[in-house]
Amino acid sequence: MNIGETDRTNSAGTPRRLAIPPVSSAAPGPLYQQIVDGIKREISEGRLEPGAMLPSFRQLAEELFVSLITVKRAYEDLEREGIIFRKQGLGTFVSEHGADRSREAKVAQARSLIEQAIREASEAGLSEDEILAITHELLEREALIWGQRR
Repeated sequence: MNIGETDRTNSAGTPRRLAIPPVSSAAPGPLYQQIVDGIKREISEGRLEPGAMLPSFRQLAEELFVSLITVKRAYEDLEREGIIFRKQGLGTFVSEHGADRSREAKVAQARSLIEQAIREASEAGLSEDEILAITHELLEREALIWGQRR
């Protein structure tokens, strides 16, 4: 797919909206990080392919009811990680390796959270078997939730 020939339009030729969950100050994490996480999820799950055009700062800010500065910060972080790139005068696009880099970042984040959870469980005095039992229980619950979403 060439730059500018994106899958971000519907059959009427109007831009398709990103499927980013609502960004809220009540949700965990800063607003720009919620946007970063949402775009990474769109890329890593294949809904945004390499070369896909992202909305402009202004368009995304209006869609998500956040400031231009918040969107700019999110795009700068994604660009720094090599997930997206900007082309002067054309827009912002998913990079060729965006899906791989997005997945690597999500795996690193998951690993960090799992390490933290294991540390907390160990400090609480849980045995390895108890930690594994809880992990299996949570994985089964997540599988049910994800099965219902798909």
